[in-house]
Amino acid sequence: MKKILFVSFILLIGCSTPEIPLPEVISKDNIFGVSESSVVNDQSLHFDLPSEGVYTLTLIQDDSNQVISRERFKGQNGENVKKIYTNSLPKGRLTLILTDVNKKEINKTKIIIN
Repeated sequence: MKKILFVSFILLIGCSTPEIPLPEVISKDNIFGVSESSVVNDQSLHFDLPSEGVYTLTLIQDDSNQVISRERFKGQNGENVKKIYTNSLPKGRLTLILTDVNKKEINKTKIIIN
């Protein structure tokens, strides 16, 4: 009887579904809606634009005030999404600035890369 219970117990454990870790939920909130946020590699940055046109996203290193990257893109009115790849960026605090074609600052926020 003990052998039957033991075999049943082993089969019960072996047939149970494994616990699958859920992926980390990344917020789809406006990146410029907060003053500071942490970002990870391949994260989508969501932000709103007032109208269709040419815009620029600039990353500036806080401690040296050096431009790390600059991307010019054609944006649409309303929500826009851009990916950020942090593997090649320096660790620490950076400033993300959104400007229009006339170099007028539209939004600004701090991002932290760990």
